[in-house]
Amino acid sequence: MTTLSDGTTSPLVATPGDHIGSGLGSGGLQWRVLLALAVTLVLWASAFVAIRHLGKDVPAGALSLGRLLIASIALSFLVFRRRPTWPKRRDWWLLIICGVGWFGIYNLALNEAERRIDAGTAALVVQIGPLIVALLATVFLGERMTRWLLAGMVVGFAGVVIIARGFSGDGSGDTVGVWLTVLAAVTYAIGVLAQKPLLGRMPGPEVTWIACVIGTVVCLPWTGDLVEVVQVADASTLLWIAYLGIFPTAIAFTTWAFVLARGDAGKVSLTSFLVPFIATLIAWALLSEVPPALTFVGGGLAIIGVLLTRVSRASRPTPR
Repeated sequence: MTTLSDGTTSPLVATPGDHIGSGLGSGGLQWRVLLALAVTLVLWASAFVAIRHLGKDVPAGALSLGRLLIASIALSFLVFRRRPTWPKRRDWWLLIICGVGWFGIYNLALNEAERRIDAGTAALVVQIGPLIVALLATVFLGERMTRWLLAGMVVGFAGVVIIARGFSGDGSGDTVGVWLTVLAAVTYAIGVLAQKPLLGRMPGPEVTWIACVIGTVVCLPWTGDLVEVVQVADASTLLWIAYLGIFPTAIAFTTWAFVLARGDAGKVSLTSFLVPFIATLIAWALLSEVPPALTFVGGGLAIIGVLLTRVSRASRPTPR
């Protein structure tokens, strides 16, 4: 629990003892962080399944705007249940980068990409993002690149490659779709790097809500498409869009902020190597899409890779 500048307290702002990367903090806090991380990964994985389900009927711009609009409304209830902590002038440029990049461009690019290329290829290319975060965090955030972190990056990404290979044996897709997924991966990385410093100064719900509102503004040019979808779509389609806005966006991005505030951006981001595997299991259960055998091999490697990133040497006493 951290006291903010306005005198209020928030459990979503990190303190030195909360930092999961350092191995400090109470057992109760560690349990809450792990639970929040699990919720984030499962809900983000479910988003890939929902986007795949909606892709043929809902244009990318309409889906992005609908999802972000619903998420902004849902998050406002969380933010305004108490007196909000507003950003200072120095924070706005980071919020704009996060909102435009991760919430706006990322959604537009990924939604359109999944209309063009298979899910395996999309899952592979998007995982470039966590690699970019892990590398750039050592430059911009002063995080340490350890041998275990590097080994986890290599093993985890190899697992994602194998999962993608299992789905992409026919080489389906087009170049535009691949480059749109690259754009999504890059904007994801930029968003995480911009978000991390903000979470040391503001509560997670405020950071998430403002970035989401900014992303909604980015998607406003597709208002006409969304109105058309609402007019002609059936109830099931509208419920799926609502699900994307409330669960993988409003809830998952809030739990993500809770985790990111308490860990290294590089290590936390690399846990998303598990998302393609989880998404495959969800699609198997809900859509009866039987995964290729390689999926389980790749999923095992992704799990091992994430576990390797959590290995660290015992901390040494700080010289005085």
